[in-house]
Amino acid sequence: MPALQNTVAAGIRFSSRIAPALGGRLALEAFFATARMRVRDDDSATHDAARRATIQVRGRDVTTYRWGTGTRAALLVHGWNGRASQFATLVRDLVGEGYRVVAFDAPAHGDSPGRRTDVRDWVVAIRLLSDAEGPFGLIVGHSFGAFATLASLRDGVEAPRVVSVAGAGEVLAFHDQFACNVGLPDGARRSFEDGFYRRIGVSREESDARYDSLAQPLPLQTELLIVHDRGDRALDVRHSERLHAAHPAQSRLILTQCNGHNRVLSADPVLDAVLAFGDGGLEGASQLSETPLRATP
Repeated sequence: MPALQNTVAAGIRFSSRIAPALGGRLALEAFFATARMRVRDDDSATHDAARRATIQVRGRDVTTYRWGTGTRAALLVHGWNGRASQFATLVRDLVGEGYRVVAFDAPAHGDSPGRRTDVRDWVVAIRLLSDAEGPFGLIVGHSFGAFATLASLRDGVEAPRVVSVAGAGEVLAFHDQFACNVGLPDGARRSFEDGFYRRIGVSREESDARYDSLAQPLPLQTELLIVHDRGDRALDVRHSERLHAAHPAQSRLILTQCNGHNRVLSADPVLDAVLAFGDGGLEGASQLSETPLRATP
């Protein structure tokens, strides 16, 4: 972790030893904190070329982006501390294949204003864009955006083909990763989780029913391509393996090497797999050479 994050983590651990409830509250604030990613130089031309608009998500402005005028529509959903421009390489490839591509910056991310957000904003944004711009034949979600995409499908959004890149299918995955990174003691974690469910306004059971795509798998007609890097340090690969295991008849798992959590979005073999999946579903993706990847049917 960067130096500031290390300092915050140390403060949470110290407070947790003295007062677990205080440590839990500090952990909750750190968990929901956001940082704005800058637009990378390599992505700026695509970012600047987008047709921009604004939608209202739970009373706040959210910046949206559109590229291309194709007859097929794709939605791209960034993750926590990410932004739509991260998909620039994929945007160019999809537009070249005849797609009209839509994306957004969630509240407190990218060019969208705000200081706080949670999964409800992602789900509402996906549903609003699906209603206005869809139906989307392909939705690609990265990290937390993949989790939110899966949740939106269970909220009524329809898409025949979905790609989860470096993602997970349950809230617990993000809690586990955060607790591991911070070194959160058990007592403080209980306080943290209680506060988490209060903040999003549902009980643990209601959250599982609404957001858990492992316990509540996607409809069989939805095909799911799952991509993860073996060395991902931001979100462990086991979470994608569990997502694949929960959808054995309708998903394909592709594992890459040396691409990490973010670079996987622009890795050539991954881009090829996403395009092939968009064209031909799981059968189309299965025709690719597996030399640079390890794929699980």
